[in-house]
Amino acid sequence: MIFYTADLHFLYEPLLSSRPFATVEEMDETLIRNWNKTVSPDDTVYLVGDIGYNEGQVPHQLLSRLTGHKHLIRGNHDTGYEDAASLYRYFETITDFNEIDDGETHILLCHYPIIYRKRGYMIHGHIHNDTRADFWPLIASRDNVLNAGVDINGFQPVTFDELLENNRRFKENSLTESST
Repeated sequence: MIFYTADLHFLYEPLLSSRPFATVEEMDETLIRNWNKTVSPDDTVYLVGDIGYNEGQVPHQLLSRLTGHKHLIRGNHDTGYEDAASLYRYFETITDFNEIDDGETHILLCHYPIIYRKRGYMIHGHIHNDTRADFWPLIASRDNVLNAGVDINGFQPVTFDELLENNRRFKENSLTESST
């Protein structure tokens, strides 16, 4: 099975104010537990950016605990690690952009949202659950632009069908909230 996720941000304390966790340790342990209860060792996961934050070292002790065949599409927080080459211990591929087929569905993967007009879907991360940006109406109006961020996907990797439903619901709710 194929799963998608983004914006784990392991060890990144500044995110606590926007997530339902009291500590970084609680956030990290929840993300690992949710990942491993969802993803089997034979499954494939596309992590669409931001495993941690780009200061210091790769979070080895956390990445080593994640199951599955992992592929990293780098985000803005995945550059600048002192030991960046060690990421290849945990990821079968590391790219800035990727195109795959998930069954019959063509998918473009990039950490940054791209307004995509061709066949298939564009899966991104980066914006978390922020709907205040001036570009949000463009993304919200595109049914084929999907956010894989953990913030809108139950803090766990999700299948393509789950990603579709979570994004439909999130976009619908954000448009309803902005009109009230």
